[in-house]
Amino acid sequence: MKEFIEYIAKHLVDYPDEVEVQEKEQEDNKVILALKVRSEDVGKVIGKQGKTAQAMRTLLTAVAAKGGHRAMLEILD
Repeated sequence: MKEFIEYIAKHLVDYPDEVEVQEKEQEDNKVILALKVRSEDVGKVIGKQGKTAQAMRTLLTAVAAKGGHRAMLEILD
């Protein structure tokens, strides 16, 4: 899951070397992924009206469910 979000984010931003994803395990098969990008690229990851971020969250939910987990995506400034 971490690699999946990292792959998507690196193809959206202008500075792919500065994309960082941290994975935090929680209880009950829940995983929180924190995506950090350069401040100039935050808008590209979020998209117009948050549609890009919502699409990434939807894909992440599907990938996580396939593995029997629940996942959340946080986009950090």
